[in-house]
Amino acid sequence: MLLPDTMSTLNPQLLVAAAQQTLGMGKRKGLPRAACLHLAGELLAVVQGLKPAILYDCNSAGVLMLQGYLEKLQELGFLASGLHILDIGENSLIVDPEQACQHLEQVLLGTIAFVDVSSSQPHPSICSLEQLQNLKVLVTEIITHLQGLQRTSSLAASHSRLHSSHWNLCTVFGILLGYPVSYAFPVNQVDDNCLAMTPLRVFTAQMSWLQGQPPILLYSFSVPESLFPALRDILNAWEKDLRTRFSTQNDFAELRISSEIVTLPAVAL
Repeated sequence: MLLPDTMSTLNPQLLVAAAQQTLGMGKRKGLPRAACLHLAGELLAVVQGLKPAILYDCNSAGVLMLQGYLEKLQELGFLASGLHILDIGENSLIVDPEQACQHLEQVLLGTIAFVDVSSSQPHPSICSLEQLQNLKVLVTEIITHLQGLQRTSSLAASHSRLHSSHWNLCTVFGILLGYPVSYAFPVNQVDDNCLAMTPLRVFTAQMSWLQGQPPILLYSFSVPESLFPALRDILNAWEKDLRTRFSTQNDFAELRISSEIVTLPAVAL
């Protein structure tokens, strides 16, 4: 989907203008320059297979605005067609359907871990996908939905909606965004969990893109420090896979994966 040598000739200011012209809200001028470039970098990461999707959270721009933005990037030669806007709840994710399906199929094979952070238990605990049958059905449903999307050669980015009234969106987004560990808890406990004052190891993956610009934040997620030894193999496998994918592309450089331990009085999921 990436056109060859686009960034060697494309002026970054065109990427800024594309976002500011299409994603502006009300009387506001548009997104800040840094946010515009970071968003473009995240989309390029999806195209390059470094993550299955991004969650658009820059502002409350709707589907039509996002479609206009993606069209603009395609007209600039920055992206080819193929990205899809997936609405879940009141949230918009931008996904590569084919890569997202491949990722979700791997999830069903047990490549990621789930941590139960229900407020009814004193400490977080690891649970398997087999223990979360409803979630397994949900992942299968998303795969079926994405596989059913019709490919189009049109410049317009495609769009679809998934009904999610009984879904735990925190868990679903963790899966779709490619995290190796996702938190799970009952839907009726969305405002409560057992992570308060629990030491968390926060992982970040960053990479360099445009000279003179801040790095692109590729991943940011946490795991309870008490479970880190038990999750080490899954985390190591995730890092190895990411570094392998990273080595096959030329748009980004200097992948840096780090972690730090934090303890917070409350954790919102």
